[in-house]
Amino acid sequence: MKLFQKIANWYFSKSATPYWVILCIDCLVVFFSGYFAYAVDYDIVRLVNHLGHVTLWVIPVLIPYLIFFRVFHTYSGIIRYSSFIDLARIAGASICAVAVLFVCGQLGGLLGLPAPSIKFCAVVFATTTLMMWLLRVAVKMCYDIYRTDENTQRVYIYGVREGGVAIAKSIQNQEPRLYRLVGFVNPEEKVSTKFIMGVQLRRVGPNLVKHMKDDKVKAVIVNPRNIEDFRERHDLINELMAADIKILVMQDAEAWDGKSDLNHGTIRHVEIEDLLPREKIEVDMEAIGKLLSGRKILITGAAGSIGSEMVRQVAKFKPAEMILIDQAETPMHDIRLMMAAEHSDIRALTIVSSITNKEHMEKIFSDHRPDYVFHAAAYKHVPMMEDNPALAVQNNIYGTRVIADLSVKYGTKKFVMISTDKAVNPTNVMGCSKRICEIYCQSLSKAIADGKGPKTADGSPAVTQFVTTRFGNVLGSNGSVIPIFRRQIREGGPITVTHPDIIRFFMLIPEACKLVLEAGTMGHGGEIFVFDMGKPVRIVDLAKRMISLSGAKNISIKITGLRDGEKLYEEVLSDEENTAPTPHKKIKVARVREYDYETAVHNEERLLEVSRTFDDMAIVKLMKEIVPEYKSRSSKYEALDK
Repeated sequence: MKLFQKIANWYFSKSATPYWVILCIDCLVVFFSGYFAYAVDYDIVRLVNHLGHVTLWVIPVLIPYLIFFRVFHTYSGIIRYSSFIDLARIAGASICAVAVLFVCGQLGGLLGLPAPSIKFCAVVFATTTLMMWLLRVAVKMCYDIYRTDENTQRVYIYGVREGGVAIAKSIQNQEPRLYRLVGFVNPEEKVSTKFIMGVQLRRVGPNLVKHMKDDKVKAVIVNPRNIEDFRERHDLINELMAADIKILVMQDAEAWDGKSDLNHGTIRHVEIEDLLPREKIEVDMEAIGKLLSGRKILITGAAGSIGSEMVRQVAKFKPAEMILIDQAETPMHDIRLMMAAEHSDIRALTIVSSITNKEHMEKIFSDHRPDYVFHAAAYKHVPMMEDNPALAVQNNIYGTRVIADLSVKYGTKKFVMISTDKAVNPTNVMGCSKRICEIYCQSLSKAIADGKGPKTADGSPAVTQFVTTRFGNVLGSNGSVIPIFRRQIREGGPITVTHPDIIRFFMLIPEACKLVLEAGTMGHGGEIFVFDMGKPVRIVDLAKRMISLSGAKNISIKITGLRDGEKLYEEVLSDEENTAPTPHKKIKVARVREYDYETAVHNEERLLEVSRTFDDMAIVKLMKEIVPEYKSRSSKYEALDK
């Protein structure tokens, strides 16, 4: 068996067999079929006794076959990649050739020449077609079974419905061959067959991983159509990782149609983001498109994790103009290059500036008068803001007020602010600063609705609707825990976790941005939308799973203690709040305590003034007065709560 495999590897490592060789083999098949048909029509003894005469009689049989081999391109394909279409071409060529042979024979019979019988033609057709089919199927089977090298991995495919068979066919046709299919995993009960494409179909159960070990499986490829089911099977995932069986998923799975061929770049090793429990999020893209298409869109914080994804998603709807603002020069240059490469038909201005620069922001609004503003700019790192409360006030709070006021002044239709779950019952400066931003935007929206708010630049009543969106951690954002853990694993550990019981909600950046856009379309002003973040994840468990997925050995987990202002768990709604449903099951409206606009303005002015003293305790003391539910935790500001 090993000798045969070596021969097969040698053969299939060569260039495809030349077309003329395939044609010659097919011609030999026709010759044999002619001899066989003669023997069936007459007898084998007569064939042997008149072999030379029969050969001259069989040669004309080859002529129509040569013609229709050319017409149907039966020899132009690569035999080891033969498909049903190739077999159909062979059948078509054989039918046409035999039909011509029979007609010409009957015409010759009228002239007194020997004519082939219907029986002879039928046997020629059947024998030629079957032998050419068998030749191609045999070569393909040998290629599929024996074409291996040291890089070929034995794999199972998880999921047999839409897409599973397409993946199997694609990996069999890849060159070089990286995967050899040895089994399917059926996560559904309704499939009763035991074999698919000649390999075993196994059910999910306690012995599944044992069967994989017996079959010397190195990896499992997860069908994208079954990824949600797979990520819920925590025990199976843990068993696979414990058995050192790799988990492979598809790149850009959402865009795959379940039928198209794959390439080597399509299949990749699973990342921790793929395995975190979450539901697929659907949004009304048509409604969003109607809102943004042909409009002027301004995005602050456009170079950040959320802001840059907002840029990408908004650009899909072909706005008339995009005004992109961020103070980080290099990331903004990356955004500039991305827009030029992927959306060159959209007028995009990449402006390096701070939202606290009121004069510059005023000029931008005056010149461009955006229809919609997505406000993502903010200082967001909790420990940094604990040490720099003045900057939290000046950038997050005052900067938001600048953009909000200018939106009103220059007739922006809708202002969507991106907030955070840390604004609920805040325990740190950053969370409290975002809560104060929420208060200002909501009070301003109410004042406009009541006809008591500020006017536009031309003195007409304000029309701006203010909407706030509040959600938790996004996977892969700058400074988030997953990139930090990856770096620590690369460096050999340890992975640092602040507390063994700390939990967090996670959402993918694109999913969060889709919900922001959806909330923006449904908001009428004054709402604080909260997102269903799914199931919480223990950070220690997250770290353990990342270590297992990486394959790294001897990586320890070190508990460092809660950081200043850090919670054990985040909330999306405070205890005093409740929610109202919206048309989208993942989005709800928080009912929160409302503030008077004049009071909100007065508080903001006081905060800005005290922030210029850079007196940390004085600044935080005033923040606590404005937001009474702000109780510091693991922070020097706890003294202010006593």
